Amino acid sequence: MAHWLIKSEPSAYSYDQLVADTKTAWTGVRNFTARNNLRAMKVGDLCLFYHSNEGKAVVGVARVVQDGYPDPTAAGEGDWTAVDVAPKKKLAQPVTLDAMRAHKLLGKMVLFKQGRLSVVPVTKEEFDAVLELGKKKG
Repeated sequence: MAHWLIKSEPSAYSYDQLVADTKTAWTGVRNFTARNNLRAMKVGDLCLFYHSNEGKAVVGVARVVQDGYPDPTAAGEGDWTAVDVAPKKKLAQPVTLDAMRAHKLLGKMVLFKQGRLSVVPVTKEEFDAVLELGKKKG
């Protein structure tokens, strides 16, 4: 199983909306590196769900429920990929970008090296560290 971080602006699509929908197609990615990351995702992989721009925090965990397929929103735009994700659990406490940046292990995440990517790989250790930080209330 691999681990990922997926980004969405909460005003466009929030984790709470994913919970309400029970699953969604992760579409609209138009960056080759992020597309290749989507293509590498497999059913069962876990994703940290990150609210970008507004909030700037990991707020939940999603799981991949459908391997990559042609992005239906990309008609005529080229060879783009989508996956389907479903909610797994909401974190008790959002893990902010600043908290991750300050953390000894998390400060080295791909998120900080390639910050504009909407889909990035995460190591198991990084994933577990974010979950640990997200357990703490207040």
